Amino acid sequence: MRIGELAEKTGVTTKTIRYYEGIGVIPEPERMANGYRIYDEVDADRLHFVRDAQAAGLSLVEINLILDLRDEGESTCEHVIDMLESHLSDVDRQLEELGRTRDQLRTMTTNARQLDPNSCTDPNRCQTISITS
Repeated sequence: MRIGELAEKTGVTTKTIRYYEGIGVIPEPERMANGYRIYDEVDADRLHFVRDAQAAGLSLVEINLILDLRDEGESTCEHVIDMLESHLSDVDRQLEELGRTRDQLRTMTTNARQLDPNSCTDPNRCQTISITS
């Protein structure tokens, strides 16, 4: 199949496919006599994997490492589990930080609603933001 067909089949743009080729995520395809790239189902499967792995939060560097291991015939399961657990820990940490930020914003909003705008005498400082709880 040609690059446009591969893009349609996988939901990955032709520009992205070319980029992936350039950084080695997918191998350079064979070319027809007229220079058109020729892809097969293996390329489509690889692109589906890349798309799914990115949706899980893996970076292209991590994905490329997994693909390299797989291409070498090595098992990738434990490696992928370790990566996913690491990303899960990162997400949990970010959620905790977001929760603290949400709480701080709620407190600031509540306090700000109780302020009298006429009591703001410093033109260089916003009393709403400078409130500490």
